[in-house]
Amino acid sequence: MSSANDQPLIHPTAIIDPAARLDPSIRVGPYAIIGAGVEMDANCVVGAHCVIEGPSTIGPGNTFHPFGRIGGAPQDKKYAGEDTSLVVGKDNMFREYVTLNRGTVQDRGETTIGDDNWIMAYVHVAHDCIVGSHTILANTTNLAGHVTISDWVILGGYTGVHQFCKVGAHAMTGVVSVVLHDIPPYVMASGDSASPHGMNTEGLRRRGFDKERISQLRKAYKLLYRSSLSLEDAIDAIKKLCDDLPGNTQSMADLKLMTDFLADATRGIVR
Repeated sequence: MSSANDQPLIHPTAIIDPAARLDPSIRVGPYAIIGAGVEMDANCVVGAHCVIEGPSTIGPGNTFHPFGRIGGAPQDKKYAGEDTSLVVGKDNMFREYVTLNRGTVQDRGETTIGDDNWIMAYVHVAHDCIVGSHTILANTTNLAGHVTISDWVILGGYTGVHQFCKVGAHAMTGVVSVVLHDIPPYVMASGDSASPHGMNTEGLRRRGFDKERISQLRKAYKLLYRSSLSLEDAIDAIKKLCDDLPGNTQSMADLKLMTDFLADATRGIVR
């Protein structure tokens, strides 16, 4: 198998299990290993010395830089060889030494990565995690098991997220943050342990949120963090903001995203 310029798509030193199902367009670098149960769609690139194990289903356009360990067994002492999986969407970038573990039968049995994520060097995504789409996980970020990262989240370098925590859409953490509780959507948090430090307004602007949408979210933030209300009362107060927004469907959807997240914050929220 070769490309138009006569360069091999699969390096002769790579080891590909005959049971792996790879699209013919995939490029595989020197000494990479792709195991049985791996299904990989078109235009993926597997770097030198990268190891990809199955069961793993990988969508099109993903790039795996050298020395990654993708689809490895979960680091869970209860794991006994069950047939769990990793599912990766499309157009993701995984830099050097990234590790993505498969799920466990004690949870959903699957670790899931969405689309268009930028996963930097030495990031670890543990078993049963859900990572949405359009996220950035900076160098040496570590997600413990059962973590959920929503769309458009940015986690600063050296961020550690405790197991079962959730990080809401458009949230952001600072460098060297330790996340022990859920981070609501749109919120910036940092520290050890992480505490809220305002809204991710610059990120929202870059994603097309207008002044009115950001204004309504700031009101919600003040109700949540600066009004001395209990979490339950803050949720009710944020819901009442929608009464003044009968025609602003975008802001209503923004606020509903926040209240739905807060109502489901099983580990409590950062304070």
